[in-house]
Amino acid sequence: MTAHTTEVGVGLISVGWMGKVHSRAYQAIPVVYPELGITPRLVIAADTEPSRAEYAKDVLGFAESTLDYHEVLAHPDVDVVSICAPNFLHAEIGIAAAKAGKAFWIEKPVGRGVDETRSVEAAADEAGVVSTIGFNYRHAPAIEKAKALIADGSLGRITNIRGVFFADYSSEPNGALSWRFTRALAGSGVLGDLMGHLVDLMHYIAGPIDAVTALTSTIHTERPIQQMGTGTHFDVIEGGELGPVENEDYAGMLVRFRGDAVAAGAVGTLEASRVAVGPRASYNIEIYGTEGSLMWDFERMNELHVAIGRKGDLIGYTRVMSGPSFGDFAHFQPGAGTGMGFDDLKVVEARKFLESYTGAKHVNSNIHDAVAAAAVVDAAERSAESGAWVSLPPVSGVTAAVR
Repeated sequence: MTAHTTEVGVGLISVGWMGKVHSRAYQAIPVVYPELGITPRLVIAADTEPSRAEYAKDVLGFAESTLDYHEVLAHPDVDVVSICAPNFLHAEIGIAAAKAGKAFWIEKPVGRGVDETRSVEAAADEAGVVSTIGFNYRHAPAIEKAKALIADGSLGRITNIRGVFFADYSSEPNGALSWRFTRALAGSGVLGDLMGHLVDLMHYIAGPIDAVTALTSTIHTERPIQQMGTGTHFDVIEGGELGPVENEDYAGMLVRFRGDAVAAGAVGTLEASRVAVGPRASYNIEIYGTEGSLMWDFERMNELHVAIGRKGDLIGYTRVMSGPSFGDFAHFQPGAGTGMGFDDLKVVEARKFLESYTGAKHVNSNIHDAVAAAAVVDAAERSAESGAWVSLPPVSGVTAAVR
């Protein structure tokens, strides 16, 4: 290790799919971003399932493992912690990490609603620790380019926005009644899951949302009961005992953007569904301005469709492939046409987290961004009950696009 290299001790809490993704992201940092001089060291991982704790050592490369996450937070060699546990444990672990003085990278939603999310924010602020939230869609190079086009006025004044995050991961009626469908464990349904991502994406590229009115629907009101700690929400159970789905499958919102937003004065529609039949992960946005517009879909994440100008015989959308001038693309691929994938977005997220931890400019999403997204979700839930518009106060410390 050279003198200019900074070693960062990493702890992991929960060794599921996302825990594995985080681990691979840390391991990629010295290869993808050698100029940073940051070397993550996988110190200790925790999981309540012994086989997954052993997997962390034997396969992922952690030096130690434990069944108790408190041992991760107490470990003297751990500088930063990845929190990848189920939603209902996020706030508890996030608060504990802050109190232990550990910077944390936590998956969303941070809490089961805005109040829990604010409790994590308060703990992080009091401890003065760095935080990063798993809003991974921000980091797609095409999104970074879209953000730049909006900010530099290439699209003119932004007038209206459409965002649709539709997935089919719960479209099977006999899909297991996992914790995701229980309000005490998950909080809201697709609002906290997919809509939270979409709201943050809007905040990041267009600016803070000022007011919302919403409606929600639960399409599959009962599902086969799944024993806690077994399987995943992708499991299909035929002929099992049914239990109630306690949160929403679909949510739709009308939104207005705040006066200091890059898209000040714009209005829009945001929709999210976890039960759509057809879309696998069709997470797409459309941004319309007085001089042009753009479209992006995660299922084709390396493409951006752009239309600028209203005159001539070549008007309309042009499909542009992400290339070296788009975001972090050049760190992964040498030229347009060779695409990046989901895991690469988490490597970018890890880079922003570790740079922020080591004192670089805070360009990472943070706990305040999580509060801002949760506040919109909370407002949508309240609006769906009352039928009224709900206004949102500003949240300080966010990385939203403002003028």
